Amino acid sequence: MTTTSSPAPPPAPEATHHCIRCGATIPIADALCRTCNPARLKQPAASQAHGTVFLGIGIAIVAMALLATALVGGVGPFGASLRQAAPDGDGLMLTVAVTNDGSRAGKATCRVWDPTYLGNPPVETYIQTPEVPAGQEVVFDQRVTGLGTAERPLAVDCAR
Repeated sequence: MTTTSSPAPPPAPEATHHCIRCGATIPIADALCRTCNPARLKQPAASQAHGTVFLGIGIAIVAMALLATALVGGVGPFGASLRQAAPDGDGLMLTVAVTNDGSRAGKATCRVWDPTYLGNPPVETYIQTPEVPAGQEVVFDQRVTGLGTAERPLAVDCAR
């Protein structure tokens, strides 16, 4: 009887990736090749890299918050009252008074709703005010169709 032995399988290839600086193929455990790291200094840990990214994101969030505060700071808060709601065709003509208690002029978005209606979704609509100077009141008329045509008690609340 003759037996033939099959050749041994070739060794599995070593996992590699590219050097982050020059692109040379290196073992997966290294970040830099021998050319880019001739002194064989310790490679940066994954926690160091992730920590640096996390710090960068944190700084970006703080910078955006400061920028937003600089752009809209001092506008509002806004006080609002509904002076009149009269039927007008297929909607209501609202007379709204809005006061800007802030130190800068700005516009507000106001929610007008029926506080006696407890169903879901609520009977409400949103309107935008004209520019309200700092520390002053503006009274304006706005026609809306989302509240029906019947006179009933309505509430208004305004925010930036």
